[in-house]
Amino acid sequence: MHIVAHRGYNGKYPEQTPLAFEKALELPIHGVECDVRMTKDGKLVVHHDSTMDRTSNISGRVSRMDWADIRGADIGDEEHGVQHPLLLEELIEMVAPTGRHLYIETKHPSCFGTEVEEQVALRLRYAGLLDDPHFHLISFSHRAVRTMLTLAPAMDCIYLRRDWERRFNRHDVMLSRPSGLGMSLVRAKLWPGGIGKQGLPTYLWTVDDPEDVAWAQAQGVDILATNEPEVALQALGG
Repeated sequence: MHIVAHRGYNGKYPEQTPLAFEKALELPIHGVECDVRMTKDGKLVVHHDSTMDRTSNISGRVSRMDWADIRGADIGDEEHGVQHPLLLEELIEMVAPTGRHLYIETKHPSCFGTEVEEQVALRLRYAGLLDDPHFHLISFSHRAVRTMLTLAPAMDCIYLRRDWERRFNRHDVMLSRPSGLGMSLVRAKLWPGGIGKQGLPTYLWTVDDPEDVAWAQAQGVDILATNEPEVALQALGG
């Protein structure tokens, strides 16, 4: 089972900071996960929320701000000091030499629509990594998966099932052709049969408890996203 550090080493360091990714990449794990949002001037910022309010010293919607408004924001904390947001291309440059994998989650809905995936593909193409199997797209949007597979047919694209689909999509109907399927730990516990469904690899989030890590491995989960990668390593005897 592959261990992926969720938003970098999010359990110990401020999420999606250069420090969180740096520390995660020092561990003997499969890779790291990030979220990306587009700024008003077309930059891809490594950031989860639609606004900067929760994790930084500035406020405002990412989609209504230019990169110049965001780049100097402090997303660190008192313990670890000042940290500034990353652009996706900066994170790609950080990850590529390590041989680790990068799971890029494009956040939707977005006022920019599929331009988000187009820009992800463009940045990977500029880096000569569009067809590199170490780089993956993950998304809650079937449209995002369809778009990326049009731009990069060889890319591993994982569709993240939303928890409400347990009620309204009981037959697990897909509106795209992902190469993997994701599910939350809560949903997996309610529906273990969803693991490995359709013969596709399963990406499970967000698993931080050692007993849950062991359970996921026993259930045949392929990729485990965790805020606590060292805890997961220890649980697996790594």
